[in-house]
Amino acid sequence: MGAPVSFPMPPSSLAPSPMAGPPVLRFQQVYAESAPFVWRTLRRLGVREADLEDVSQEVFVVVHRRLADFDGSSAVRTWLFGICRRVAADYRKRAHIRRETAVSELPDGAQPPEQVEVVARRQARALLDRILDGLDEDKRAVFVLFELEQWPMSEVAEAVGCPLQTAYARLYAGRQYVQQAVARARAEGGET
Repeated sequence: MGAPVSFPMPPSSLAPSPMAGPPVLRFQQVYAESAPFVWRTLRRLGVREADLEDVSQEVFVVVHRRLADFDGSSAVRTWLFGICRRVAADYRKRAHIRRETAVSELPDGAQPPEQVEVVARRQARALLDRILDGLDEDKRAVFVLFELEQWPMSEVAEAVGCPLQTAYARLYAGRQYVQQAVARARAEGGET
């Protein structure tokens, strides 16, 4: 598939090189170890559920094409996040994006408790998606990586390409926006 490239990675991601020298990272291993992260990241960066499979594939096409160019100056997940961020931004700019509208009330009829919980989780996720859609790209990226992916702030700053203090400022602004948006949603329709 892709040309092997050498750089630091956890041992589980490394394949022995046929030649003497440092271990190399293979596309298959990057895919196997990072597909769930890519999926979550794309979703949190505004890619709709119905389009996640296609957009995730776009990310891995870029990864496959650029793997040989990766120089190892950052962590693999930082590099992957940068690719996800650019692909998600391109996705959001496309005119053909399907806009799904979440309903504020459950349909009439009895539903088993587990279905009610599933619907409640979907509504909460839809609310978070709408709130995140309101953040500018820089604040959204910092908020998603720090609050949802739970990365250390030093890695977040590296991934988004800004100084550490700027990342903290974006996080603060993002948190304020999210808190205010949740309060507005609760006041308007009782959503949590």
